[in-house]
Amino acid sequence: MADMNGSGISRRFLLGAFAATAVVAAPTYSSAAGFLRGSGDIRKLKMYSGRTGERLDMIYWIDGDYIKDAVKEINHFMRDWRTDQIKSIDLRTLDIMAASHNLLDVSEPYLMLSGYRSPQTNAMLRSRSRGVAKNSLHMKGQAADLRLGSRSVNQIAKAALACHSGGVGRYSRSNFVHMDCGVVRTWGA
Repeated sequence: MADMNGSGISRRFLLGAFAATAVVAAPTYSSAAGFLRGSGDIRKLKMYSGRTGERLDMIYWIDGDYIKDAVKEINHFMRDWRTDQIKSIDLRTLDIMAASHNLLDVSEPYLMLSGYRSPQTNAMLRSRSRGVAKNSLHMKGQAADLRLGSRSVNQIAKAALACHSGGVGRYSRSNFVHMDCGVVRTWGA
């Protein structure tokens, strides 16, 4: 990557330095929240669903408080589109998604492939694929499968891993990244 203004400091270096500083400075329950502190005291999600055609571009947190109506709308957006069932999405997952998006420095919305999954949907998907966990965190509203057209699976996964706040799965063949607020772990290639 080219140096910025001939200063010898690359954008990649600055992002890495920011990430290292933010992780050390984040005293909250989720390191992801630390990544969002410097963003003007707001947290925002921008997504669309290819399954429903719905779009979401929403501030869901301002000055230390989650916005109840915004979170409710996000829960609806991330519902199981097959059964139309809604579950409250864990706020830590939303924070990880937002922090990762900020680190990627994109204006493009996430393509959400999967948010909440009902037990029926999870069982159906599990019968078709070995990659679906029996006790998936999707069924608890604690996970999302996401894609960006302008970023690779590895780039998205690295941003999510920088949050040190949950599970990150790389699904390169299917071109998406799984993010959750469970135990810190990683898998896939």
